[in-house]
Amino acid sequence: MPDLKECKIVFLGTPVFSVAVLDKLVQEGCNVVGVVTAPDKPAGRGMQLSQSPVKKYAVEKGLHLLQPEKLKDPVFINELKSLQADVQVVVAFRMLPEIVWNMPPLGTINLHASLLPNYRGAAPINWAIINGEKETGITTFKLQHQIDTGDILLKEKISIGENETAGSLHDRMMHQGADLVYKTLVGYCNGSIQPQPQGEGLKEAPLQTAPKIHTSTGEINWQQNAKQVHDLIRGLSPYPGAFTKLKDKMLKVYASTYLVDTHSTPFGEMDSDGKTFMRFSTPDGWVYIHELQLEGKKRMDVTSFLKGYRFN
Repeated sequence: MPDLKECKIVFLGTPVFSVAVLDKLVQEGCNVVGVVTAPDKPAGRGMQLSQSPVKKYAVEKGLHLLQPEKLKDPVFINELKSLQADVQVVVAFRMLPEIVWNMPPLGTINLHASLLPNYRGAAPINWAIINGEKETGITTFKLQHQIDTGDILLKEKISIGENETAGSLHDRMMHQGADLVYKTLVGYCNGSIQPQPQGEGLKEAPLQTAPKIHTSTGEINWQQNAKQVHDLIRGLSPYPGAFTKLKDKMLKVYASTYLVDTHSTPFGEMDSDGKTFMRFSTPDGWVYIHELQLEGKKRMDVTSFLKGYRFN
């Protein structure tokens, strides 16, 4: 196997999460011979063509860039082959066809934001928080046919704060993930790290999954206990946001705390002093809202919201 400095790497990714990994490889002097990212897409009110964060970084650093519309396009496949990569690294990109992920001699390495085999799927950060986990992690593994099932290379545990949001955890994982990918490449290319089958976990602890987040995922069920509602809110913050209704208007909630308390208020009823606090009742207590956005209004903290909100 080639030493990492000699190893030709093709990187595939699109969002900001991917940029941190690519930047780590560039800063460490890795031989990145090509970068594959999404085509430019119209965005915003003017529908101007928008470049992915990975493209912006690649152009800034003068890296060889490919933006295929279709990953099985013969022109793209031939150009990818011409780069003669020893290994590919994919972080937050589209599903790859076998002709792409199986092309390099050392295969393709993926970074996943969970401790595989737990939380396989599109939204592992969100679901770990929604499910109230106190610990998650990051995993590097080799791609194969089935999603998130390839042989493990390295894992690293990450604790989850009691009030931590998906956005905060995402940002921490982004930087730790970059370090883990680099560490993985060093060991994998020199032969000190050998891929290990995932297994399916212990029978007494069924595996959790991380399916794609849909709009319906964010609807708050006030029949759940206060902690469950709080976990849903932080697990969907800052995007797409958990939501409920306030006087027939959608209310998105981005930050909360909760209090376990005995009361006789009907579940889901809002209570406020009109100045400093706003809370909703649950079977076992209250969920206090700290940051929110009412339909047709901008996002704001609860104090600012209450200054301009009229109660009947």
